Amino acid sequence: MNTRRQFTQSLLGGAALSAMGIPLAALAQGNPDLARILVGFPPGGTTDALSRRVAEKLRGSYAQNMLVENKPGAGGQIAITTLKTAPADGSTLLLTPSSMLSVYPFTYSKLPYTLDDLAPVSVACFFSLGFGVGPAVPASVKNIKDFLAWAKSNPEKANYGSPAAGSIPHLSAALLGKMTRTDIKHIPYRGSAPGIADLLGGQISAMCSPVGDYLQHVKAGKLRLLGTTGPKRSPFTPDVPTFKEQGIDIAVREWYGFFLPAKASPEVRRRAAAYLQPALNSKDVVESLAQVGMEAQSSTPDELAAWLKADADQWRGIVRDIGFSADS
Repeated sequence: MNTRRQFTQSLLGGAALSAMGIPLAALAQGNPDLARILVGFPPGGTTDALSRRVAEKLRGSYAQNMLVENKPGAGGQIAITTLKTAPADGSTLLLTPSSMLSVYPFTYSKLPYTLDDLAPVSVACFFSLGFGVGPAVPASVKNIKDFLAWAKSNPEKANYGSPAAGSIPHLSAALLGKMTRTDIKHIPYRGSAPGIADLLGGQISAMCSPVGDYLQHVKAGKLRLLGTTGPKRSPFTPDVPTFKEQGIDIAVREWYGFFLPAKASPEVRRRAAAYLQPALNSKDVVESLAQVGMEAQSSTPDELAAWLKADADQWRGIVRDIGFSADS
């Protein structure tokens, strides 16, 4: 029968822990009986599914029992404010998309939290956005520049949907219109699914949404993906060129990340990251994320802090240039 030390070592690997500077014994002694992962969205969505996959991996190691606690509302803000007042002992983690931290501070005049209320632990995954068109757009439109030319010639049909007003897909497509001086009407939806349904039905011309939302429909020949927003081509759509490759200076991607309350000590943060890394790199988590167009990836707390700062700096400028406000 394995001891807790043996179980911890088999799960994480001594080399990985040594690199983090954390003795195995210290990890084992720090295991709480119960830990929870806060999610700012209802059960059934991508964030919820990812959190439950990771919770399964952490159960019996990071904590004897792992609970996913859904705190939907206010576009993910309720979960973040819940984390603010949670114990800083590592028993409460938050999994959130990046937009609540890198975009919201610049689109809302008031938020119930600041970036200083959270301690970065590890990124969970990255994903690019895709700009796709449906049957409302002629088959001759094969890339972003074709779409822009068509939109200028057909202003009454020039529109695009996004999962929500103020979302990264919305702002990315708005930036596309502004940079190219093309008037494209934005149609916000409550999530990607209804927008994709209207795109398939020809009720809207285009959609900007995570790449994974298009995969099955592109494969079936029902939608065309004209471009992706990442710094390089998405591994899930290798034949689709990026905006940059098409001469449009836009390179954005979104990510999910794990956070602790700001008062968590460096030791607590490193311990959480040491457990999250093998969980996120496990084969079944990687494969399940790939099915929805997301690239699993872990990081150190410092790496996530650097990504968050860089994204916040980028979106501060984009929001200012577009002139969008979530309060209006």
